[in-house]
Amino acid sequence: MGGPAAGPAPGPRPYSAPPFAAQCRWHRYGDGVAPPLSLTGQEPLCVEYSKRDITAASGGAIRFALAEPARFIIAIPACRYWQRDHWRFRISPGGRPYVAWDGSYWFDKARGEAGARLSNVTVAGRPAGIGDAVAALRPVAPALAAALARYGARSGQSGMTASWPGGLPCPALP
Repeated sequence: MGGPAAGPAPGPRPYSAPPFAAQCRWHRYGDGVAPPLSLTGQEPLCVEYSKRDITAASGGAIRFALAEPARFIIAIPACRYWQRDHWRFRISPGGRPYVAWDGSYWFDKARGEAGARLSNVTVAGRPAGIGDAVAALRPVAPALAAALARYGARSGQSGMTASWPGGLPCPALP
């Protein structure tokens, strides 16, 4: 087991891909498909989920909910984890998504870093930007609203990377 690696200075900055990106072997899963628990312990663990059929009428929301626990079970013990997903909440099957986005979320416990980004966000078919989230959050979470405003707009996407002091002991990557 390797010791903690020194990461960048603490605090938020614009989103970037994880430092282990080049070492990812992607595992891709369709709507409502749970990943196998045998992925637990893989380093780095890189997964992509289609979450495009989240509807009550077709049972897609139930399939999504049933697959979600396995997604958490494999992610939590990982030292280096990167998830990309594609969310589509629909009123009825085949209908226009009411809310949609594509996400990229990662953490590297050894370096003490994490990042998250949303792109292609739409509400009722109309593009929604970080400014909409900032306006909604400002009255209840002004510090979060300010951070989103500062790091939210980058090439039409919203996201940030943050670091914290130290890291956790994790296996070294090859």
